[in-house]
Amino acid sequence: MQKKSEIGRIGEDIAANALKARGFRIIERNYLKPWGELDVVAIAPDRTLVFVEVKTLRQNSGQALPENESFTPEKNLTRAKLVKLQRTAQLFAGHRPELVDEKMGWRIDLAAITLRGDGEKPLIRYYENL
Repeated sequence: MQKKSEIGRIGEDIAANALKARGFRIIERNYLKPWGELDVVAIAPDRTLVFVEVKTLRQNSGQALPENESFTPEKNLTRAKLVKLQRTAQLFAGHRPELVDEKMGWRIDLAAITLRGDGEKPLIRYYENL
C-alpha cells in the first residue's frame, strides 16, 4: 500500500507532465513556506502565472467509480485550504513580480487526479481559475 505522501507526489508528477504537454512552463514545485504550500507554479501559454493545486486519490484495483461518485479528489479542496492557497499565491506573486504579466495576472487552478489500478491511465480533471 502506498503512503499518502507518495500518492501525492505521483499525482503532482502526472499534473506537471500534463501541464508541460499543454505548453505550460513549470517554474517551481512544492513551494513550501510556514504559511502554506504551492504544489505547482507555472506560466501558461498565454503568460498567466498559474498556481496549480493537485489533489490525488487512489482507486482500489477493480473498484468501479460510478458517475455520481460521492468521494472525489476535488472534495479534498476545502474552503479553508483555498483561502490558504490564495494567501500563499498572493505572497509568492508579490515576491516574484517579474513572473506576473500585467495584462494576464495570476490564477489558481485545480488538477484532480484519480490513480486507477492495473496499468490504466490516470483520470485527470482540470479546473481553471478557482
